[in-house]
Amino acid sequence: MNADAFSEPDSSVAVADQPEPLLRVTDLKKHFPIMKGIIRHRVGEVRAVDGISFDILRGETLGLVGESGCGKSTTGRVVLQLEKATEGSVNFQGQELTAMSSSALRKVRPHMQMVFQDPHASLNPRMTVASIIDEPLLEHNFGLKAERHAWIEELLLQVGLSPAHANRYPHEFSGGQRQRIGIARAIALNPDFVVCDEPIAALDVSIQAQVVNLLEKLQEDLSLTYLFISHDLSMVRHLADRVAVMYLGKMVELAPVDELYEAPVHPYTQALHSAVPLPNPVSESFRERIILQGDIPSPANPPSGCSFHTRCPVAKPECAQTTPEWREVSVGHWAACHFA
Repeated sequence: MNADAFSEPDSSVAVADQPEPLLRVTDLKKHFPIMKGIIRHRVGEVRAVDGISFDILRGETLGLVGESGCGKSTTGRVVLQLEKATEGSVNFQGQELTAMSSSALRKVRPHMQMVFQDPHASLNPRMTVASIIDEPLLEHNFGLKAERHAWIEELLLQVGLSPAHANRYPHEFSGGQRQRIGIARAIALNPDFVVCDEPIAALDVSIQAQVVNLLEKLQEDLSLTYLFISHDLSMVRHLADRVAVMYLGKMVELAPVDELYEAPVHPYTQALHSAVPLPNPVSESFRERIILQGDIPSPANPPSGCSFHTRCPVAKPECAQTTPEWREVSVGHWAACHFA
C-alpha cells in the first residue's frame, strides 16, 4: 500500500512548499519549578531550556549536540508540545503550536512525530509489533482494518523487518530491531517532521550506522525533515545539514555542518571538536586537545553573563558580566561569544 492511500488528517495543516521554514523556534524557554517543604512552595527553577532560537527548512536535518543535561531532549519535547513551553514561540507550518488548544494540537500531531532514545522503554512489552504500529493509526482514524494491516506490513518492509514478525512481542527482538519498530511507528502517519532523540545512543556501535543509514533512506524516500539530537559529533556530521550546539540550556553556535567542523568559532564547540577521535592514529597522537576545567554549573543556578565563562579557556572579566549576543559571525554561521 502506498503512503498516499491515506488522506491528510486536516488539509489546513498541510501547506504548499514555500520559502518559509517548516519549523521556526523563537526565544524558547522551559523552566521546571523546584518545590520544597510540606506545603510544596516554589524555591527556584531549573532552566532546562533558556531562550534558544532556530529554524529548520523543509527536507533538512538539523543536528542538535551538547553534553548530557544541556537541554537537548527537553528542546525536542517542547518543540513537539509533549512539554509546554514556559515562554517563546514554536511555529510549525505557519501555525503557532504554543497557543493551540489540545483538540487543535491533536490535528497537527500526525505531521510531527518522535523517535525515542531507548527502544526498550518506548515500546509496550504487552503489545505485539502490529499493535504498536497500529496504535497511532487507530488514534487518528487512518483507514479500515484491512488497509491498516497492509500498511503495517509495508512499514515493516521499509524499516528492514519482515512482515512475518508482526505478531511477535518487543522482547523477541534485538535493540536495533526494536529501534526499527519505533521508527516504523513514527513514520506510520506520514509525518513531515520527526524529532530523533538520540535514537542510536542505546545501541551497539555495530548497529548505529545501520540505523542512521535507514533514517537517511527514509528521509530521501518520504521527504522527511529531522531534528536529530545526539552527543555523538561524528555521527551528526554524517547525517546533518546544519548543526546547533547547546550548553546549559542555551545555544552557543549554529552553522552548516562542514563549516562547524572545520572552523568552529565558539570555545565550547572547539573543545567538543577536539574530543572527537581522528581515524588516522598518527594525526590523533599529535593533535592538541582542549581540556575543559571544572564541572558543568547547575541549571538551577547558572552563572552570570556567558554561561560558559566558568570553564572557558579564553574567558575575560566581561564574560562574567555581560551575556553575549546571539549574532551572525558569517553567512549562515551564528554564535554567542564576545570574541567569536
